[in-house]
Amino acid sequence: MKRLAALALSMACAAHAAHYVAVPGGRFSSVLPQGPSPTAATEVEVAPFELRKTPVTVAEFAAFVRAHPEWQKGRTPAVFADARYLVAWSGAAEPGPHFSREAPVVDVSWFAARAFCESEGARLPAWVEWEYVAAADAQRFDARRDPAWQRHVLSWYERPAAQQLDAVGGAPNAYGISDMHGLVWEWVEDFNALFISGDSRTQGDPDVLKFCGAGAINIVDRDSFAVVMRIALLSSLNASDGTGTLGFRCARS
Repeated sequence: MKRLAALALSMACAAHAAHYVAVPGGRFSSVLPQGPSPTAATEVEVAPFELRKTPVTVAEFAAFVRAHPEWQKGRTPAVFADARYLVAWSGAAEPGPHFSREAPVVDVSWFAARAFCESEGARLPAWVEWEYVAAADAQRFDARRDPAWQRHVLSWYERPAAQQLDAVGGAPNAYGISDMHGLVWEWVEDFNALFISGDSRTQGDPDVLKFCGAGAINIVDRDSFAVVMRIALLSSLNASDGTGTLGFRCARS
């Protein structure tokens, strides 16, 4: 029975092998100042890269921990994964029957997400790479100024957290990449660099950075509320943390 379950899991992963999408580079105006000063320019040159079309799934991560036992539930040192690591899984390498294999994996630490990406010759995306792709709607590479698109993105934040996550593979955006919004939050490589020095409202008070979400203080474009929320969440985390709404996808240079 265990052998059949492993075979089924392997077949599921093969059917949904990692699909990377080429993202052209370009100039991009980030919501974060690109420097230590709150008045620093926001324009950044994003180099071409590749990004996974969808977040990593439960089936893919289960196959990874089977191949890399050091990342199995209960075997990973606490310094690399806190008590929430794969907390709802039924076994060390078995998600259990209540999980959809095609749903995004969650309750995964930054360390574990990074190790998964390295296992397929990739890395976690940088924040600005994630933000660059997340600015797109179905037709435009940058739809952030469209009130209708803003309302569509924000509608996810108004819904209660789902007990069961939907499968990955929603409608792709203009880059051909799916699920940038509306499914899970996502780790980025430089999440711990999103703490920004205080802006004019802090009057230089360094204590403000001691609070969770302080990385969102210096958002230049405060209309980008969905992005502000993501920066606030990521800024509040340690690399060993995991949550039931936080997944990841990988990138390649």
